[in-house]
Formats: sequence, C-alpha cells, structure tokens
Amino acid sequence: MEKIEYFKKELGFIKNLKIRKSCEVMINLLPDYFFQIPASSTGKYHPEFTLGDAGLVRHVKAAVRIGHELLLDPVIGDKYTANEKDLMLMALILHDGLKSGLTHNRYTQANHPTLIKDYIIDNKDKLELTDDEVKFVGKVIESHMGPWNKDYDGNEILPVPKTKYESFVHMCDYLASRKFLNIKFDSNNNIVE
Repeated sequence: MEKIEYFKKELGFIKNLKIRKSCEVMINLLPDYFFQIPASSTGKYHPEFTLGDAGLVRHVKAAVRIGHELLLDPVIGDKYTANEKDLMLMALILHDGLKSGLTHNRYTQANHPTLIKDYIIDNKDKLELTDDEVKFVGKVIESHMGPWNKDYDGNEILPVPKTKYESFVHMCDYLASRKFLNIKFDSNNNIVE
C-alpha cells in the first residue's frame, strides 16, 4: 500500500489543494516504521485501539478526526480561517511522524516534535507552502505535547502551547490519547462510521 493511502480519508478533510499535496509529499517522506509501530512503545499512555501493528497510524487518524469534527462545529471552527484549519489538520497528520526518531528506535524520542518540525523545514523545497505556512505547521507540531515537554532527565526541551492554534493541535492529540476512548477501526485501519 502506498503511504498516502493510509490517510486518504483524512487528506480529504484538507480543502486547499496545495496544502493537501504538501501533506501527501510529507507522508511519503515518513519512515516506514511509522506505519507499523504502536502509538506507545510501552502501552502505558494510549488507548487500546492504538496498540499493536499500525497503532500509531490509528492514533493519528483519531487525532485528525477529532480535529475535523471540532472544526465543523461553528462555535469552535469559526475562530479559524479555512487555511488555518487545513494547516492544523496537516500538522495533526504529521505530528508523530518521527515519534521513534529519524530511524526507528525502540522507545519514543522525547524530542520527536522538534524532529518532525525540522524534517518539514528541511523538505520545504518539495512543498507548495509559503515560508509562513511551513513555520505555522512547525510551531503547532513542536508544542503538541503540551505539559509533557521534558526529556527523560527532566529538562524542558519543548515549548508549551501559547496560541489558539497550538492549543487546538495539542487538545486533539491529547484527546486521541485518552484511555477511555474506544474508537472502532475496520481491517484497513479506517474509523468505522
């Protein structure tokens, strides 16, 4: 299966064609392990549906779906422009793209938000985004961990969300990681409607 096929439905939530195409480019640049590993290397921090083979893909799909549904609500969605919505959805698709590093490590890399932000910047010449759009996506990804922004030694290594955009992406990721969720997926890892 081609990498972008994993996120065909989620890519359809992105209305701006240049943002969608740029997201497709970045999905194709993600390491193969991303499409195979669970969302949590230990199983402690994510719901059951995100464990096992392709669990990280299911976690990302859940975060994107939560974001999409929230943005459809005019009380929430009307606070953002169409492009801001699309860029936040792109960020949600990519936010854990290097969760285990540039090459697969056994455990989650504490700096994975910075790794994927830098990876997007390093590949910006392949994208149809402006410098400001690349910066926007990078900033909302880099702060997606919220208060869990320290390395294993307790050093603060990531920013906390400060803008409404950063807070929105963090909120969607946070909700998708709650153990009380029980989102149903089909055999192709698509959310059952």
